Amino acid sequence: ILIPNFTGMKLQTILHAADAQKPVVERLVNENLEKKLNTYLKQFDREDVEGILTFDVEENKKWLFNGTLQIKIDGKSFRYEREDYKNLEDLVNNLFDHFKEDLSKK
Repeated sequence: ILIPNFTGMKLQTILHAADAQKPVVERLVNENLEKKLNTYLKQFDREDVEGILTFDVEENKKWLFNGTLQIKIDGKSFRYEREDYKNLEDLVNNLFDHFKEDLSKK
């Protein structure tokens, strides 16, 4: 995925989700990258920077969602996990909130 308003950084996005959840997860990941994290990701906007974002979501035995967000970018690794979310949108946004919080500390 190429983030709008960025000239150099390339971020590969890998999503693992059931077919029913995949469009929702894809939309939310893109919205978070383009809107919520746009300013924070500018520190990586160089031509030599490549990254991989992996997002996994599954429905557990309680019919709730578990999710994992992993990001490797410019030699840095980030990983966030959450379980038992009723609302898929809340899960995705929460995981990206934690990433944003870590980026703001740098």
